[in-house]
Amino acid sequence: MRHAVIMAGGSGTRLWPLSRTARPKQLLDVVAAPDGGVHSLLAEAFSRLQAVLPTEQIWVCTGERYGDLVRAALPELGADRLILEPVARDTANAVGLAAAVVADVDPDAELAVVSADHVIRPVEAFADALRVAYDCLAVRPGALVTLGISPTSAATGFGYVQRGRPTEVSGAVEVASFREKPDRETAERYLASGEYLWNSGMFVWRARTVLDALARHLPETAEGLRRIIAAEDRAEALAEIFPTLPKISVDYAVLEPAAAEPGRVLVVALDVDWLDVGSWPALAGAPDGGGVGNAVRGLVVALDSSGDVVLSDDPSHLVALVGVRDSVVVHTADVTMVCPVADAERVKELLALVEQRTGAAWT
Repeated sequence: MRHAVIMAGGSGTRLWPLSRTARPKQLLDVVAAPDGGVHSLLAEAFSRLQAVLPTEQIWVCTGERYGDLVRAALPELGADRLILEPVARDTANAVGLAAAVVADVDPDAELAVVSADHVIRPVEAFADALRVAYDCLAVRPGALVTLGISPTSAATGFGYVQRGRPTEVSGAVEVASFREKPDRETAERYLASGEYLWNSGMFVWRARTVLDALARHLPETAEGLRRIIAAEDRAEALAEIFPTLPKISVDYAVLEPAAAEPGRVLVVALDVDWLDVGSWPALAGAPDGGGVGNAVRGLVVALDSSGDVVLSDDPSHLVALVGVRDSVVVHTADVTMVCPVADAERVKELLALVEQRTGAAWT
């Protein structure tokens, strides 16, 4: 049976001060909804999967401290479809835990792993690509399938996937190689070649396949997950064992070693408008930005201002701009943050300085 898990454990520090420890970015209402309102990135991801799968086959993996918030945000989520990590141990362990839990319910599960912090339009194109990725497992049961984004620029902030030979499934090709985030010159060469896709960090595989890959490439994690699932008190075993597992990404632990095996890793191209909402400038590209040349949320008035990302989460507080260019302005009840768009990636660095000088109350 086909299943999907939304990975929703990140804290989103680069969207501070709106994103906080107690309310991470995936739960913030910052995405314009088709009905004219706004909703969260998590709700967007959940709705997107409902275009492909029955609701009862959708899971969410998140941090234990976010469990109640996720349930409140997704009232349709099945009571037993929430997977809680006691601590963050990077994506290999999160993905492995999700695969182990789903496989325990459905040993033959085909599992899509998607992120909670993407905006993807149109949904129909995403749904079609996801179905193609599932279809690959019918002809190559042991395949690890990744979704690649058709690049629109020579981006240096994403990893790349090099396309190789075609497969038996229309729309899917073998992966020739994975490439780390490139410099500008290399990214321009990738774009011009037409051979490369952005690595979206979304995958489709049989749950058993990824667990077998972990057993081969990351045996300590595989054994820990086996003990957790087999435990009489699974919650107790999870709290005891999971924090001890080696911290590593699924790309390094599974995808890159498997890519050395010809025909093992496949990629399906997603020809969509795609935003990985990891920082304030990315949010500016979301549909219905809210102003000419600006991305606006909340009570904002801008005069002769452009290229700005402006957000206020206080409906009674007006943010007024005059002659402001290419800046991020974010107002919350206790913090006002202003920075040039070009320095938005330094918000994480700013937050560390805030914590150092004022304590953790602002996080």
